[in-house]
Order: sequence, then C-alpha cells, then structure tokens
Amino acid sequence: MPDAPVIINNTPLVALASIGQLNLLPALFGEVLVPEAVIAEFVAVDREARVALMSALDWLIPTRVDDPVHSLRYAGLDRGEAEVLALAEESGARLVVMDERRGRRYARRLGIAVSGTVGMLLLAKEEGLVTAIAPLLAQLL
Repeated sequence: MPDAPVIINNTPLVALASIGQLNLLPALFGEVLVPEAVIAEFVAVDREARVALMSALDWLIPTRVDDPVHSLRYAGLDRGEAEVLALAEESGARLVVMDERRGRRYARRLGIAVSGTVGMLLLAKEEGLVTAIAPLLAQLL
C-alpha cells in the first residue's frame, strides 16, 4: 500500500534528530504522521528548540487520533505509543517506526509492519542515502 501512511513514535524521532538525520524520513517516505501525544513527548525536553524544529518540518504531519478510546486498548504502553498504534489502525498505516519492544509486539499482533531507528538507518543505507551506518550508530550510543 504505497499511499498508506508511515507513523513515527517519539524515540526514533529523538534519536534521528540527535544525530542530525531527520532528513532521512522524508527521503524514504515523503510525509510522516506523528500523533499529538508523540509531539507532546518530543517537545517536553527542550520546548523552544523542538517546537521550532517541528514547525520547520513540513513533511512531519501532526495528526489526531479519530477515536481516542482506541488508544486505551494498549495496556502497558505510554500515551504516545498507544496513539501511534491507534492511528496506525485507523489509517491503515504501511509502517510504524517505534523502538519500544512492547509497542512493537502490539504492532506485530495487529499485522502492522514495524521498524525502528536502526531499521531506518539500514533502509537509508540500502537506498544510498547514507554511505555508512556504523558512525551513525556510534553517535546514537
């Protein structure tokens, strides 16, 4: 489903931002949806800088979950992860980008393709967007 959206959670967003590689997401997928709870988590650490960053990223689309009750079904997940999965179900997402193990298990059970930060770097390498991932992984550590 090439028109189906890609949805990102906070951890990969922070990780890619921290190593200056957020540009990989639009290069790989075009627009990427980000639930409101994830935005709240992302800007909580350094509100001014991250709000400015978010406003400059026209490919990162803030998206509200249509039915907030959907996100209540995911016991043990934080609000951002739950909204990522709820939005994925509502939108028929082709991919969820999430690093948290429990959230990834939920996604797989729902039949939603899931990848994480390292998966994004590997895909970027395959697509020729980065020449090597080892230096990027070292930066992440």
